[in-house]
Amino acid sequence: MGLLSAFLASPAMADGIPDMDCLIEPHMVVDVNSSVVGKIETISVEKSDLVEKGQTLVELESDVERATVELARARVEMDAELRTYKTSYAFAKRKLSRFDDLYRDDVVPLHNKDEVETEANVAALQIRQARENHRLAELEYERAMVLLEQRTVRSPITGVVVDRFKAPGEFAQDEPILRLAQLDPLNIEVIVPASFFGKIQTGMKASIIPETHTDGNYLAEVTIVDRVVDASSGTFGVRLELPNPDYNIPGGLRCSVSFKSEGTGKQTTARQSSKLAAQR
Repeated sequence: MGLLSAFLASPAMADGIPDMDCLIEPHMVVDVNSSVVGKIETISVEKSDLVEKGQTLVELESDVERATVELARARVEMDAELRTYKTSYAFAKRKLSRFDDLYRDDVVPLHNKDEVETEANVAALQIRQARENHRLAELEYERAMVLLEQRTVRSPITGVVVDRFKAPGEFAQDEPILRLAQLDPLNIEVIVPASFFGKIQTGMKASIIPETHTDGNYLAEVTIVDRVVDASSGTFGVRLELPNPDYNIPGGLRCSVSFKSEGTGKQTTARQSSKLAAQR
């Protein structure tokens, strides 16, 4: 461990804060369910698979919804009604123009001209109604697409599949289908004695040594410090954030944490430590 040990030499503790035990946990654990009830058709991931945010995880049976989408799409594409009304309106306008000339020449009475004007106005309203119907068809198509999309369950995070609770053929109801965990970054949870309250601040750096990574020394940053001390135990909680871009460190490990004063030495990230270990 010569090169790595020299590089990761532990600097002095910050403000007399001793090394403490800690726990490495996923940044987020999410139980994934469907927003609608239905029979599961496919589950495209298994336990321990890596997933990306937005990736399709589960698809429910959706034959009815797909048929509804096709019907709505067909209605949107239908324009015969609008073309018919436009033709009628164009004819009514030409007819009205002729009757205007005849009326000015006293060839036709006023009531005949009124009838032709009414026909033109009705044709114009029919065009407006056809356009409104087309807009309603578009909205129905959008609604059908939303209902179809609800039959697909996508990953809300980038992470790993922790557990799978359902199988194809079962019904998606209130129970979760999958459990996902976000492992980059990781949360480092520390229980600190109340005597050190005020000495640990957000933004402070700390060295993390996982129990199964004795040659690893990872740099984390304090993100949360409890503002209330637990009276029964005389402790308060501190959370640190540890980058884990290559997923080298699993969640659930115990660890030790050493809080550092500013400028007390150089630490490594998870990625840097992995590269250094490979160079030894």
